[in-house]
Amino acid sequence: MNEAVAAVFEGYPEAQRQRLLGLREMILATAVATPGVGALEETLKWGQVSYLTPQTKSGTTVRIDTDAASGKPAIYVNCQTDLVDRYRALYPGGFEYQGTRAVVVEPDADEAALRHIVALALTYHLRKKTG
Repeated sequence: MNEAVAAVFEGYPEAQRQRLLGLREMILATAVATPGVGALEETLKWGQVSYLTPQTKSGTTVRIDTDAASGKPAIYVNCQTDLVDRYRALYPGGFEYQGTRAVVVEPDADEAALRHIVALALTYHLRKKTG
């Protein structure tokens, strides 16, 4: 983890930091387990911890932060994609969604579903290329 990313994590209250670090680990593990993704780059975009697929360009940027309204962790994707609509169709009652950009993660969120939505984001461009 680079210093800038570590500093952002350190800026969260302990409970939020631990939940976001858990999301971080899940994102990194999902990338390793998902064919075609390759190594992730962890950086900051818009002040949020972000994950990019620079080697393969397989996916859209995945960002994590706390939801301003609830303080709960959230996974953000580019609002110009159809990903959040896809998540809603797949998991209509599984998450709280914010427009076309975010999924708010509850403490008891289904881990398999979370991994799936992250994998869909990390392979977004691969699916667009193959139809």
